[in-house]
Amino acid sequence: MNLNNTQNRIYGLDVFRAVAILIVLYSHGKLVSGNAFSFIPDIPLIDGVELFFVLSGFLIGGILISTIEKEKKFDIKSLLIFWKRRWFRTLPTYYLILFVNIFLTKTSLIGGDFKQFNYRFFIFCQNFSKGFFEFFWESWSLSVEEWFYISLPIIILILSRILSLKKTIIVSICILIITPFVYRINISDYKVDQFWWDVEFRKVVLTRLDAINYGVLAAFLKFYYPLIWYRYRKLLFAFGMIVLFFMVFLPKNYNALFFKTLYFNFIAIGVMFLLPLADSIKEYKNKYIGLFFTFFSKISYSLYLINLGVVINLIVTNFNLQTTSQHIIAYFSYWIIVVVLSSLIYTYYEHPIMKLRDKI
Repeated sequence: MNLNNTQNRIYGLDVFRAVAILIVLYSHGKLVSGNAFSFIPDIPLIDGVELFFVLSGFLIGGILISTIEKEKKFDIKSLLIFWKRRWFRTLPTYYLILFVNIFLTKTSLIGGDFKQFNYRFFIFCQNFSKGFFEFFWESWSLSVEEWFYISLPIIILILSRILSLKKTIIVSICILIITPFVYRINISDYKVDQFWWDVEFRKVVLTRLDAINYGVLAAFLKFYYPLIWYRYRKLLFAFGMIVLFFMVFLPKNYNALFFKTLYFNFIAIGVMFLLPLADSIKEYKNKYIGLFFTFFSKISYSLYLINLGVVINLIVTNFNLQTTSQHIIAYFSYWIIVVVLSSLIYTYYEHPIMKLRDKI
């Protein structure tokens, strides 16, 4: 598989996805760098997963809306085709890395609490209503994604029996934006510190489904109001950046009602407003910069699944990093290993399976 093949890709969205995964890698890399790069100012950044969530909703929502409007219906057959395509894309690699985590944790090659592992990891219920930690932490966001794949089309299928297609789509989006927000309000009296806020509010399916559906809302606006989507793309991008700037630099009080509820809405809205401009950039101007972002965009899924629980955990568990030079070696080894492994997984596992889904 040629990782440099950029045919039929929207460069702006590749940049969006690449930036998201590079932020994740940069953030997790601090776990092995120690104080080796303390001379470099630590600039707060938006969480890369939030970018992934909204982008995913935009892409998948666009596919759903286009399919519905083209066929002028959404029935059981449409639902099953949608699930087949999504699960061919996400499940094989997820289960591969899940079994890798099981083996490495069970054999103590990586740190972690194997008692945390149970059948829920196979059906994406490990964090449906309650958070978890100490085993394959990255899978929390995959659970949110998978329940989005399940919930949105089912709601559309039901509502399409009583509403017009356009109303069905917007009402479905609103349901999945409002419901998690109301749920967060309902549990907001739970006292937390930063760690438990992260585990119980940021990384739970029932609290986070709305993030992806802001991306679907963006897809709705693009499909039904394309002139507004394109005409105001730069203004919306500027507004989105302002919103994200304030959210990133706002002093965090994790027990405040805002940070348990509306904070997540503002983050998603800010990211959503970045999409029109990104979506309008179809091609890159500089070949090498373009190939760089496209490359990281293509392998981003594998990068996300292996960088923390597998690679960083292997390094931290098996090497006693003490000196500055050891931390520097570990840091650059981390980047090389995750990029090489992810490229191999994409080329010889992910991509062949994606090609197979079109034949079945």
